[in-house]
Amino acid sequence: MAGSNDNQRVIAVVGAGLAGLRTLEALRRQGWQERVVVVGEETHMPYTRPPLSKKLLIDGGTHADVALRMRPSEHETQWRLGRGVVASDLANRMLRLDDGTTLRYDGLVAASGVRPRRLPDSVGGPRQVIRTVDDALAVSARLTPGTRVVVIGAGFIGCEVAAAATVRGCAVAVVAVDAVPMQTPLGRLLGTELRRRHAAAGVEFHLGTGVARVDGERVRLADGSVLRADVVVEAIGSVPRTEWLAGNDLDLTDGVRCDGWLRMGGRRGVVAVGDVARFPNPLFGDDARRVEHWQVAADSAAHAATTLVHDLEGVAPAPGPFTTVPTFWSDQGVVRIRAFGLPRLGDRCAVLEGDLTGEAAIGYHSNDALVGVVLLGMARQSSTYLRHLTEELAKAKPGSEAQ
Repeated sequence: MAGSNDNQRVIAVVGAGLAGLRTLEALRRQGWQERVVVVGEETHMPYTRPPLSKKLLIDGGTHADVALRMRPSEHETQWRLGRGVVASDLANRMLRLDDGTTLRYDGLVAASGVRPRRLPDSVGGPRQVIRTVDDALAVSARLTPGTRVVVIGAGFIGCEVAAAATVRGCAVAVVAVDAVPMQTPLGRLLGTELRRRHAAAGVEFHLGTGVARVDGERVRLADGSVLRADVVVEAIGSVPRTEWLAGNDLDLTDGVRCDGWLRMGGRRGVVAVGDVARFPNPLFGDDARRVEHWQVAADSAAHAATTLVHDLEGVAPAPGPFTTVPTFWSDQGVVRIRAFGLPRLGDRCAVLEGDLTGEAAIGYHSNDALVGVVLLGMARQSSTYLRHLTEELAKAKPGSEAQ
């Protein structure tokens, strides 16, 4: 590591997860040789999160099992772990940390991600979430054969937790206000089939109702029924971590609103990446959206680093607007799901190939335009469908010229 130099410019990265690490790496690739300070609330060095609700729940392990490989660099990077950013002043380029210290910067990266959405405190009872490696290991240690597990929420995380607990020999019930599992991202057609598969594996569903109270070993539902539980896992979505950006005249309605170059509020020298960023993607129209996928975190990090170095150094060429075809996967025991694009934008879906009860490809259309594809199994067809979707999306209107 290079020695500290007070005359060096500083890029501050708020968030020490995948998006923060990939931004740091991309900044170095873009030629940034001055200081980078990475601030992260966890004490762990960066790690990958997808295995937390899958393999780590089943097999247990340690941080080392999910740690991201660190590329060596001769340039100075300071890691301030176990520290949070509580406030920011973009006009004066200043961050205030939770230990009362301040950090001045020349360029800023918001990679603060999300936190789990929680039910009101009035619901009571011990309710676990799975967001960190420590969360996952704590839950994994309790998944012994015969343990009664209630999962609140039937999205991807909830269904992955249910599948892992079933593999561990637990008695699993899933409670959700939706009519079918994963209704919002995948729709009723596929959600109905996924419910069938999980139910066949032993998962008990209580859908169309919420949780009124967790009282000791009892989970009382809004419909009046009562479930017995030794472990309650809450998986009802996430909330972008933007509180530290308040007071800077930014649109924080759902994450931080960025322009097509991932600049927060269109301001030069400040960018957002990963789950916290809400940005327009010309491939899917003009609306700005957040996309909580591992691959988008990495892609946005690379693009935002290019934008930021251009803003700070003023060198050509400027990057074009950010475009990406989101991809994600979910291993739920009963099926491995691969998805491309934004299926949730579809107003109709249909099986493109195969059998919905076996292996299948499902296409999602909006106004007759293909916007997403979901594969149940069919691993060998992944590249074919990704390429086909990419070609279809390329017909979307192009973004505006680089600024």
